[in-house]
Amino acid sequence: MEEEVDKLELMFQKADSDLDYIQYRLEYEIKTNHPDSAGEKNPVTLLQELSAIKSRYQTLQARFKPIADEQKEIKSCICATFNKTMTMIQELQKQTDLESTDFLEMCAVPHSLMPELSPMTEEEKTAVQQLKSHMSDL
Repeated sequence: MEEEVDKLELMFQKADSDLDYIQYRLEYEIKTNHPDSAGEKNPVTLLQELSAIKSRYQTLQARFKPIADEQKEIKSCICATFNKTMTMIQELQKQTDLESTDFLEMCAVPHSLMPELSPMTEEEKTAVQQLKSHMSDL
């Protein structure tokens, strides 16, 4: 997600410089090729509209920055919480020999409400390992 945020920031910067270049080129073209064009939309008005668009674009970029920062912070909090949870689960699994159904019985959960729990399949174990490795990469 951080890469995507960085890419968006670069896109905003590139678009900003592109708008500056376009404005410069338009002013140059107007001065050299169309000193007094009649019947067409006023080039000065077009440039003012371009400046307004650029201003709105910069405002959007300014609004985007805090959101991107917050996304980075939330992502790191989620990863930290997930890692803590996985560590706690692993510690609990090491400390107890109870099966899941034994735990539910200890909590006085009626058999009719107990889910049918079975050992993890190889596919599920692989998925857990992939998830762990993916989370450590973040």
